[in-house]
Amino acid sequence: MSEKVRQFLNDYPAARWAALILIALMMFFGYMFVDVLSPLKSLVESQRGWDSGVFGTYAAAEYILNVCGFLIIAGIILDKMGVRFTGALSASLMVAGALIKYVGVSDWFQTTGFCNWLDTWWVAMPGSAKMAALGFMIFGCGCEMAGTTVSKAIAKWFKGKEMALAMGLEMAIARLGVFAVMWISPLLADKFGNADGIIDSGDTVVASVLFCACLLIIGLINFLVFNVMDSKLDKQLVAAGKATYEKDPEDEFHISDLGAIFKSKMFWLIALLCVLYYSAIFPFQRYAPNYLQETLNIDAAAASRMFSFFPILAMCLTPVLGIFLDRVGKGATMMMWGAIIMIACHLSFAFILPAYPQKWFAMTLIVILGVSFSLVPAAMWPSVPKIIDEKILGSSYCLIFWVQNVGLCFVPMLIGYLRASTGSYFVPMLVFSSFGVLALILSIFLKREDKAKSYGLELPNIQK
Repeated sequence: MSEKVRQFLNDYPAARWAALILIALMMFFGYMFVDVLSPLKSLVESQRGWDSGVFGTYAAAEYILNVCGFLIIAGIILDKMGVRFTGALSASLMVAGALIKYVGVSDWFQTTGFCNWLDTWWVAMPGSAKMAALGFMIFGCGCEMAGTTVSKAIAKWFKGKEMALAMGLEMAIARLGVFAVMWISPLLADKFGNADGIIDSGDTVVASVLFCACLLIIGLINFLVFNVMDSKLDKQLVAAGKATYEKDPEDEFHISDLGAIFKSKMFWLIALLCVLYYSAIFPFQRYAPNYLQETLNIDAAAASRMFSFFPILAMCLTPVLGIFLDRVGKGATMMMWGAIIMIACHLSFAFILPAYPQKWFAMTLIVILGVSFSLVPAAMWPSVPKIIDEKILGSSYCLIFWVQNVGLCFVPMLIGYLRASTGSYFVPMLVFSSFGVLALILSIFLKREDKAKSYGLELPNIQK
């Protein structure tokens, strides 16, 4: 029976790259929604009565349920149910959360009795922020689950092929969403502002949120199309004897397998490196437009357009670095250099740019930070399959994301508190820099452990 299938669907370049595009577009739309309010921070504060502390709490809401254990459950679901079920579930959660967030920031919701009740319930935080945070929590569950699912799907479709390049391209396409939303969100806020005659400020945050929510629906459809392709690949693998519909008991995932992950020193090195590195990137993205607006004395739209170039060099370099990793290797070394570049950029944001507030210098720092955002993720994610057994790979990715989400949950609140209490971004930038220093130390330990145990992080991915 194994002779009936000479080539699998993922052996055809057009098929596997088409599959990648489908799932990468879902993440592209997800990244757009994550930062849809970042360039509108000043606007949402003036329209909805938020402040920096409230905005930080809202930003942290994306990760709260994940930190409380959802990502661990997501990993078990992924390894038990597979990429098709988990991907469809995660995309559906993103859509549901996006629609709830849209309700929270919408004009009509502000006039409801439910919103008035939310204003006084639990903590002193506007009802619109509480509703938006609820939607962001649900969206965050779907988005983080989708990220791990996409990683496992790429590992499946590109095993023994251009895996690092594929993961790099997926990250590049996703990060293009950050660039796109930094331009599109202010334009939509201005274009559709005052359309209903309720808002007097001229702009509105509603149109931007609704637009990105509609894109997430398209992302869900994309993943359903991918599911059809993945189902066909599985049928071919079964026909060829490469897989069975019923897993062998030895290959079946068990809850006890999580112990093997937690006992892995390499797992903890990568997980802690991940949380420290991303805690200096994603929370910074939330506040960067406002930081540039105040430091350079420019308007919010100009600041968001300037910061939109942050992912551009990362988007261009990540696939190139993926090719380098596939053919040459040096993954652990790349993570070290990425941490060094990030430290230099955040220290420059803290000390040099406020003293020398030039737009060209700010743009240079933003673009260079994008280089760091290429080096570390491009090397980190393809390294995980080298240290973790395939049957628990999904859980491993989810546990790494879980550790990462702990930082991403609390750091935005910390930065919001420091920003509100100090009245400047100097201390927050020092905090981001300290994360980079710790990430560098861990990357050194990671390279040393790889050299001692020969995991292959410095070796190429393509099998010859």
